[in-house]
Amino acid sequence: MSIHIPQRILVAPSGFKESLGAETVAEAIAAGIRRVIPGVQVDEYPVPDGGEGTARVLAATTGGTLEPARVTGPVGAPVTAHWAALGGAARGTAVVEMAAAAGLSLVPRDQRDPGRTTTFGVGELIAAALDSGATRIIVGCGDSGTSDGGAGALQALGVRILDAQGEELPRGGAELTRADRLDFSGMHPALATTEIVLACNVHNILCGPRGVARVFGPQKGASPEDVHRLSRSLEHWAALLERDAPFGAGIDVRGGAGTGASGGLGAGLAAGVGARLAPRFEVLLDPQFTRGDLSALVRAADLVITAEGAIDGQTPRGKVPAEIAQRAREAGVPVLGIAGSLGAGAPDVHDIGIGAIASILTVPMPLEQAVAQGEALLRDAAERSMRLILLGSALSARGALPLAA
Repeated sequence: MSIHIPQRILVAPSGFKESLGAETVAEAIAAGIRRVIPGVQVDEYPVPDGGEGTARVLAATTGGTLEPARVTGPVGAPVTAHWAALGGAARGTAVVEMAAAAGLSLVPRDQRDPGRTTTFGVGELIAAALDSGATRIIVGCGDSGTSDGGAGALQALGVRILDAQGEELPRGGAELTRADRLDFSGMHPALATTEIVLACNVHNILCGPRGVARVFGPQKGASPEDVHRLSRSLEHWAALLERDAPFGAGIDVRGGAGTGASGGLGAGLAAGVGARLAPRFEVLLDPQFTRGDLSALVRAADLVITAEGAIDGQTPRGKVPAEIAQRAREAGVPVLGIAGSLGAGAPDVHDIGIGAIASILTVPMPLEQAVAQGEALLRDAAERSMRLILLGSALSARGALPLAA
């Protein structure tokens, strides 16, 4: 009996949020594969998605540097963050990972209220990159713990948000209902000559039934009442941006693609500083930033394995596994998805080209335990998955009927 053993496997995961970086996820899956097929060629391609780890990945792949910075964290306390000064063909480009300054992982679980958190530290990172002389700044959007419409980032860049008495507002999205006018006269001068690009999930919009307060507010700690108040605040903020922001009249602030990125950071920076909102993988997988041509690696593979922390109904809406599945489907290469957990709507990913999905969990366990054991769980899950794939190949070799398409 002759069975087909994959000779080349591409491992292209995102990171597991608040747990493992994409590089670590790729390494763990590759180790699990090699337990079953020791001599197989495994191409590891950690996929930057704009969220946690993006700046680190792009600094490494371009020969750039990771620049530390002490900034204001999402709950107002100082945090040690970073931004990347890229090297090679991308020299002159800075990458600001918003999660490094305002990510959900920086918000203590007992303080998770997206109406109170701020993107002020993101603006401080952008200012640091501007002061360094960067000619282009890419802002990676993802894993945010904020929903302030980018108000905090604009404040850090010199914008004043004033109430009806002319007093500056405190930070946080819940305060925006009291905003009366915006003063852009004190903006950082280098913004006028620097290209700002937001690498974002363009499915996310600022306002309406699919706006960020309603879709992502509960994930960030908002109660139903909080969601309603925050939605009203962001509607009011959108109106102010359209009226007062330098670029507000030229874009669809409420429903434009990507305006809801990172709790509305997309809307604030697009209207306030003229940032371009672009599909994140179009930006972050540019060959000048990466360790190879992803589409070429997909075409060369017998099997593609992708992964993210949770595969659920949101996965097809611009997440890393969806991007990988699209490229693999075009190349006719099968895809396996591995996840920390499988949530509601997880089977929807079969419609976008992911042939099978697997969770790293085999028994119920507390989240803290799963995070602590994440690498080992990933290795074991990859090993189990490969054994199942080889078993399926053996059944096929015995002449078993193929599955229905």
